[in-house]
Amino acid sequence: MKVTAFNGSPRKDGNTSLLIKRAFEALNKEGIDTEMVQVGGEKLHGCIACYQCFNRKDKRCAVTDDIANNCVEKMLESDGIIIGSPTYFAALTPETKALIDRCGMVSRANDDMLKRKAGSAVVSVRRAGAINVFDTINHFFGISQMIIPSSNYWNIGVGRNIGEVLNDEEGMKTMQILGENMAWLLKRIA
Repeated sequence: MKVTAFNGSPRKDGNTSLLIKRAFEALNKEGIDTEMVQVGGEKLHGCIACYQCFNRKDKRCAVTDDIANNCVEKMLESDGIIIGSPTYFAALTPETKALIDRCGMVSRANDDMLKRKAGSAVVSVRRAGAINVFDTINHFFGISQMIIPSSNYWNIGVGRNIGEVLNDEEGMKTMQILGENMAWLLKRIA
């Protein structure tokens, strides 16, 4: 089994990555392979609404000049998906939104090809606005007919400067429990 996380933060090793890695620790402990894909700061633009994915039905986006199709392939290969984003002005990063829009359209065009995979949002935040990010990512999982494992609280960690999220004991514990619950779910689905 495998879980792939998509880090929507332009800070490759920032707080969002640290939160994901804590969930990964719990997943790895349960024998589940993990992979992190860097999305933030990479070339990834939004959907152009060409609808070619609905005409071609080849599990690919017709736009090929960025990382979108690589992300689609990684999602298809995975049993579980984590999408992480920092909170920017009470919203997710543009790259995270582009990932959701592009992969979401390709999935819907191909008979909801992500359905019944596990999907969880992970959000880092300095102070406020994280619930909007959390909800937006989870809306993608919901409309994709994915199963959303939860934790003992919303999957949010608080910290501004790189590494500060490690001081958020509750947030780090939430990520650990998220990983444990995702592992439990994946084993039941299999």
